[in-house]
Amino acid sequence: FYNFSMIRYAAPILLLTISNIFMTFAWYGHLKFKAAPIFLVILVSWGIAFFEYCFQVPANRIGSVEYGGPFTLWQLKVIQEVITLIVFSSFVLFFSKNESLQWNHIAGFCCLVLAVYFIFRP
Repeated sequence: FYNFSMIRYAAPILLLTISNIFMTFAWYGHLKFKAAPIFLVILVSWGIAFFEYCFQVPANRIGSVEYGGPFTLWQLKVIQEVITLIVFSSFVLFFSKNESLQWNHIAGFCCLVLAVYFIFRP
């Protein structure tokens, strides 16, 4: 028994999450390969970004009220930013030995949670 309205909310969020995983690797994954020439890094990043857009564009179309989805553009943008920070934070904590989560990062994330609260208020 699937609740169709829940799928309408979950599908864009899931697609945006997958998109952000690709985006994070396209933007930051190359930092692990210090010896790679910059032109190769750019080409590989563009290739990865293609898959980012393959998920991001449908997420925004499915999620947008203009296409029958449940979210306004403002809501989609804030959702995307929160997902980006969650994915990025996970990436940094798992792949970077030089970075750690600090109190000011957590404070900033709390501000984003407040942004979600305010954006979704009627």
